[in-house]
Amino acid sequence: MSHNKKDIRGVSKEELEFFFSAHNRPKFRADQVYEWLWKKHQLDFNAMSNLPLSDRELLNNYFSITRMHIQSQITSMDGTIKFLFNLDQNRTVEGVLIPQLNRLTACISSQSGCSLACKFCATGQLKLYRNLTAGEIYDQVFLLNKYSIDNFQKPITNIVYMGMGEPLLNMKQVLKSIHYIVSKNGMGMSPKRITVSTAGISKMIKKLADYNPKFNLALSLHSANNNKRTELMDINSSNNLTSLSEALLYFYNKTKIKPTYEYILLKGFNDSLEDAKELVNFCNKIPSKVNLIEYNKVKNVPYEKSTKKSTELFLHTLEKNNVLVRLRKSRGEDIGAACGQLATQNSK
Repeated sequence: MSHNKKDIRGVSKEELEFFFSAHNRPKFRADQVYEWLWKKHQLDFNAMSNLPLSDRELLNNYFSITRMHIQSQITSMDGTIKFLFNLDQNRTVEGVLIPQLNRLTACISSQSGCSLACKFCATGQLKLYRNLTAGEIYDQVFLLNKYSIDNFQKPITNIVYMGMGEPLLNMKQVLKSIHYIVSKNGMGMSPKRITVSTAGISKMIKKLADYNPKFNLALSLHSANNNKRTELMDINSSNNLTSLSEALLYFYNKTKIKPTYEYILLKGFNDSLEDAKELVNFCNKIPSKVNLIEYNKVKNVPYEKSTKKSTELFLHTLEKNNVLVRLRKSRGEDIGAACGQLATQNSK
């Protein structure tokens, strides 16, 4: 029997219950299948051993399971590991595992390529190929978690949606992937250990707030000056700092979650005392935190890393103005795994 098979991880549990009922099978089969798919990460119907053979054949007839696997990996001198996950048609997406003293952070992708073309980012030099499905996003987390357990004897502690792509332009699948990551029928992680990062799409930040998420939100800010931010990020011309602060205030009032501002320090561009004061003013509008990030060199991009002196002065200015701030050291730069460097070599 041949059908246009549907990817089963794109089917809701209710739809699966209806499917089993329509084929005169008990509805609770849907619960069993979902446990296999999400909690046990079993991606072969034939191995779902508590299902009768006839039900496994039925699933094989009507459904497929798209899956990712680790195609290759490379380890940095600082221990950071970059993974290449297979996609369709010889395409890949990247994920990164960052081991720290008491943390193991998985940085995952939500799109293949990106449509936003931020000037300092290698991924932005690629065109958008497509959104990833919730199953493909979940696979990255599951596989990195399994790698952590096998190689570090402990699971990942944190997940950041800061890999390739703009998560809020794939919001439905991102939220669905998070649902399974935090669900007791999935990985059972705390949403407080998950951060979704956005380049700043005001209406989508408000839409996200209406879902009342329990996870953290980070904004790629990089300048609190409209002209400079637009020069770095085209998205700012249609989502300027006024509309963003309004959207972030809406988000904070709805969720009581403080947004984090990601700020890459670029030599002679956004690292002056004046830039620091503009950032302080922006921070004062909403309870928030700042991550200062060292710039990582990207091919064909003119920016450079700020000097140690400029970085320290910038940091000190924020601290003395009571901004919650930390300086994030660059990780994985030698293997192209650091912030802004993700652009798979074989993404066409």
